[in-house]
Amino acid sequence: MPVPAETAEAVLTCLAAYLCAGALFALVFLWRGVEMLDPAARGTGAGFRLILLPGTLALWPVLALRWLLARAPAGGHPASREGAP
Repeated sequence: MPVPAETAEAVLTCLAAYLCAGALFALVFLWRGVEMLDPAARGTGAGFRLILLPGTLALWPVLALRWLLARAPAGGHPASREGAP
């Protein structure tokens, strides 16, 4: 049973949006955030971070949540930080 062209286009558009968001996240995360989640990543070079790029693109929502929770104060939700709007 063939898939309608509109459905295929919608799926590909969603996939492209997901990967674009992942690419933007990966730029920031691989530059700053990876060291917060894994202290062993401190001082690693660009080659190591390039190896992490495909997984970061695919799993960016999970990594974003873990990074957000790692930045949260010990006793609360990230929005409960002082000075948070």
